[in-house]
Amino acid sequence: MANQITPVHITKSPVELFKILKFEGIADSGAEAKNIVAEGHVKVNGEVETRKRRQMVAGDIFQIGEESWQLVD
Repeated sequence: MANQITPVHITKSPVELFKILKFEGIADSGAEAKNIVAEGHVKVNGEVETRKRRQMVAGDIFQIGEESWQLVD
């Protein structure tokens, strides 16, 4: 069964990866979001991403575990 991709609407681009995790409620705080990324739990466009401040733009897909999100403007 294919995973559903949840859209994440952004109003400006680019946006730092850890901020998306924080504002979407995936992490409870900015510090937790940074740790999630730094520990290698996030894939961006299919590749493990450890840069907390990775600049994300519309069209990018990120994944944590089995859940996926795609940035849309």
